[in-house]
Amino acid sequence: MFLRTFQDRTMRRAATRRPSHGEAPPEGIDGERPARDISVERFVDRSENAASHFGEGEGEGEGDGAVVLDARIEAVRRRGRGAIANPSGRYEPESRVAFDDGWGSLDDLPPFTTEVTIEKPKSILTRNSSPDVPFDRSINPYRGCEHGCSYCFARPTHAYMGLSPGLDFESRLFVKPDAARLLERELGVAGYACRPIAIGTNTDPYQPIERRFRLMREILEVLERCGHPVTIVTKSALVLRDADILGRMGAKGLAKVALSVTTLDRRLSRSMEPRASAPEKRLAAIRGLAEAGVPVGVMIAPVIPALNDAEVERILEAAAEAGAREAGYILLRLPLEVSEIFKDWLLEHHPDRYRHVLSLLRAMREGKDYDAAWGRRMRGSGPYATTLRKRFEAATRRLGLAKGSGRVELTCDLFVPPLGDGRQLSLF
Repeated sequence: MFLRTFQDRTMRRAATRRPSHGEAPPEGIDGERPARDISVERFVDRSENAASHFGEGEGEGEGDGAVVLDARIEAVRRRGRGAIANPSGRYEPESRVAFDDGWGSLDDLPPFTTEVTIEKPKSILTRNSSPDVPFDRSINPYRGCEHGCSYCFARPTHAYMGLSPGLDFESRLFVKPDAARLLERELGVAGYACRPIAIGTNTDPYQPIERRFRLMREILEVLERCGHPVTIVTKSALVLRDADILGRMGAKGLAKVALSVTTLDRRLSRSMEPRASAPEKRLAAIRGLAEAGVPVGVMIAPVIPALNDAEVERILEAAAEAGAREAGYILLRLPLEVSEIFKDWLLEHHPDRYRHVLSLLRAMREGKDYDAAWGRRMRGSGPYATTLRKRFEAATRRLGLAKGSGRVELTCDLFVPPLGDGRQLSLF
């Protein structure tokens, strides 16, 4: 086994012939390369194809015998993970791909295990000015997420750390143990203006390593002492551990929680988000939080056409029965590396739906895998997106989950800045 290095990008599929001088390039949507043939046969045994052609070409597009090396990882090494591959991050100067030269040494590689690195940031509050989200500040106690959701839009952020948005994102995690202390310091800064803090907007705060580090418990204790409002989104039933704090805060209008439920099909959930709580556990968490007095809602995020969109009404009904008071949804988002990661997953687990899913998705994204424009990135556009929106609105009205019917507005009136850390104490 040896590593074959290419500059700029990993060659993931057979390179197509470059047009000769004077030949018009193939036409695509908005100047993009047209969609390749996505028949399943082209993706089978790509490693064997690369092995048989090795030595016949050294770069992308150099004749019909170009070397095809692929960043996919053997199933036994990624058991219990969502991504299929571990491509290099987009900021790396080179791409490294494991290639079996016939000696069988790939069998000696260990499986991916979760590694945790301590991160010491200078601040914990992240600000944003996006018109697409209802908050302007958030907290992310962790980088990376062990849930391993194949569609996670946060995967590209791992490239900032020099790591892969693929398997590295779900196995090489970063924890911020000083999160609660930093939060208390930032809330006490003179002139701080209270607004609800969102948690769980990038990576899940209740992912499995939270059982060990308990950062969310510490953060909620700070927020409760200060009377600061917070919203939480999670896929984990571990949120029930903090139902006591959330219940007290919820009674004062300081907290609400949304459980993300993408499907009621346990098998689909297991393959798509392998280390997240099972669907029935998430519904049980909705019920438990509601019984504790916490305002709770349901998020169908993401809605994937031809894969889970048929379940929208059933998910809303099950959540409403469990005690949810509001609901929302987000269309599948495939920014940057997430596009290839999700398509690899889709091809492996649902090859029969590959064409249909991408066709419908592109119909809602103006012919592209993703449209990052504000106002469209969350819901899409076109007839199919309109139909999806009308179905959701009709179901939420029928179930009492529509906007304005059971929605809880959080209050900032109870906020009291924390004292200590060398700040001047109040005279009264």
